[in-house]
Amino acid sequence: MEKLLKFCLSGLFVFLWSCTLSSYSDLTVEERKELADEKWESNKPIQGSPASQTLLDEIIALDSLHCDAIREKSVPYLKRGMAYQWKPLFDKAIACDPNTWQPMRGYLYLYFYRDYKKAIIDFNASDVLTPNFVDAPQGHSVNYWRGIAYIGLNDYEKALDFFTKHIDIELKTLTEDWIEPSAFLYLGIAQYELGQLEMAEVNFNKMLLYNKGLSADANYYLATVYKDKNEKQKALTYIKKAIANYEAGHFRSRHYVEEIRQVYMEQLIALQEEIKRL
Repeated sequence: MEKLLKFCLSGLFVFLWSCTLSSYSDLTVEERKELADEKWESNKPIQGSPASQTLLDEIIALDSLHCDAIREKSVPYLKRGMAYQWKPLFDKAIACDPNTWQPMRGYLYLYFYRDYKKAIIDFNASDVLTPNFVDAPQGHSVNYWRGIAYIGLNDYEKALDFFTKHIDIELKTLTEDWIEPSAFLYLGIAQYELGQLEMAEVNFNKMLLYNKGLSADANYYLATVYKDKNEKQKALTYIKKAIANYEAGHFRSRHYVEEIRQVYMEQLIALQEEIKRL
């Protein structure tokens, strides 16, 4: 009986869907596009819900080149780790609007799939697509994201170059205190990994300065710098600050995925014990 009910409901849905599509058959192309835009703007059910996905299917049926709807339909699959369904849809969105969605795919490769090389290819492509404009998916320039990707690849020279480029371009229109503080954190990480301890120390302190002194990450790396310089008391001071910041929730993290070089309490405790043994 249950199987019969499911079959009947499925058949009813197909019938209603067919009726909906047939009702659009008399519309002109422009009318279909206009209706698709109206549905996109006025109907916002919960992302990933059956109602949302059905609405997006209807919008795409009206306008097969509705780039935003195509991209939006892909998002729930991305968040649920269903790459085989996410990627074909997102690739269609890129074909539809490469300027907007190719650099964004780079960000998704970077954070959701840790595919640093593919991410860099997409960020580089954005330079060709918009040669007179620096794209900024998720609010950060592609130079910032390339720096992150190169840290993921342990190529710290290139990471340093791109974070320096990112900051230099920002300083053309902003003062340093308006730059996203994490740029200084990651620049410092690249410098630290290259053995440039004094320069790394400067940038970790900038992260703290522009983040109101609240950063488990910056305090952790400063403790590491002072440990390497055999300055035990300073190292202990900063690792204690890192632990306090972490306990208060002042550490870098990201929804759905792990932050690049995310710090954890276990690391902080381990470093504290190592410093005590100096």
